[in-house]
Amino acid sequence: MTVDDSGSGTGHPASDGEPGRAPGSVAGTAAARVDRTEAHARVERVEEEEQHPVDPQDGRTDSRPDGRTESRVDSRADRTAAEPDGDDPLALRLEQLILGAERRYTPFQAARSAGVSMELASRFWRAMGFADIGQAKALTEADVLALRRLAGLVEAGLLSEAMAVQVARSTGQTTARLAEWQIDSFLEGLTEPPEPGMTRTEVTYPLIELLLPELEEFLIYVWRRQLAAATGRVVQAADDEEMVDRRLAVGFADLVGFTRLTRRMEEEELGELVEAFETTAADLVAAHGGRLIKTLGDEVLYAADDAGVAAEIALRLIETMANDETMPELRVGIAFGTVTTRMGDVFGTTVNLASRLTSIAPKDAVLVDGAFAEELIRTQDAPASEAVAVEEAVAAEKEGEEPPAYRFGLQPMWQRAVRGLGVVEPWLLSRRG
Repeated sequence: MTVDDSGSGTGHPASDGEPGRAPGSVAGTAAARVDRTEAHARVERVEEEEQHPVDPQDGRTDSRPDGRTESRVDSRADRTAAEPDGDDPLALRLEQLILGAERRYTPFQAARSAGVSMELASRFWRAMGFADIGQAKALTEADVLALRRLAGLVEAGLLSEAMAVQVARSTGQTTARLAEWQIDSFLEGLTEPPEPGMTRTEVTYPLIELLLPELEEFLIYVWRRQLAAATGRVVQAADDEEMVDRRLAVGFADLVGFTRLTRRMEEEELGELVEAFETTAADLVAAHGGRLIKTLGDEVLYAADDAGVAAEIALRLIETMANDETMPELRVGIAFGTVTTRMGDVFGTTVNLASRLTSIAPKDAVLVDGAFAEELIRTQDAPASEAVAVEEAVAAEKEGEEPPAYRFGLQPMWQRAVRGLGVVEPWLLSRRG
């Protein structure tokens, strides 16, 4: 069973030395700290503690015949509730290390301690992406604190109950994907291969012990940076309505023939191709001032406040992929207009139009809608037509001046009906000069 890790981050065991400066791999550093003897000793200590646990509620002890005291053993029912089937000792130790606290509450007890209704606590729990756990004793002080904080924001009038649930859902979805990636790729790579004579299981605990505080601090740093950037974009909106429904350039980039590739390539090769595509796209979008909204395997969705930025990203994607022989062709569609943003995603007619333009774009080409073309012309990133550009160049030459330096060219294409959106006139985007 997965247990909520929201609100945790305190109580991490201190690591020896300075992990960031240790020579060699992180796995090597972790392995150096825990040899086989120590690993087995730890397991034996855990097993002994599980046989004679201290009651987490009151910590009382029972007297022994010899006058000494020993921890009072929970009843069989309490132990079953505290350790549901399927949780092995190592999993519980790792959970406690990451959460920084022991399991001590059932969902009902956690809700009562937080001062919220069981119904609201369940809504928050499910919104964060966790399965119902019945009345198993599986929650910690961190879970109680998280419930108390969310409920407190509602009570203070800072958030409505619906908005608090959205906060829980958006945070849960984002961090779930991050955690899955870190375990599936990052952690697996660092523990492969383990030190000679050690198993991956023996390396995992000290490795997480070393990485956890560093990754936590880095996560907070990136979140604050992203929050500052997003806040800056919102407060610069022209009016209150634009803070929610904003005018953006939205672009889809799609790998051509991806379905055929899935039938021809091995799973590992296909995974490497998708990862390379997503990494390249994410780097280009970020480097040129756009925002990567999401990746869908063979497709990425990005947005930009400025049409010129969106156009530059699209052409850079085409050019970069064309120079990589391992990559299939790419096609891009961009539209400009009002976009509704929710939980980091974008919705609306503008997004749908960009998707439709992508589906009809030629290979290694960029199609844009009329509103996007008008925006490029308005900002003088593209001429109204090549004829206009020639006339301006001739006039500038006569006056002894430099002609306008347009970055992009626009070529009108045939009008065509697009399912669900009526008739549109796409424009072919190109780079000038």
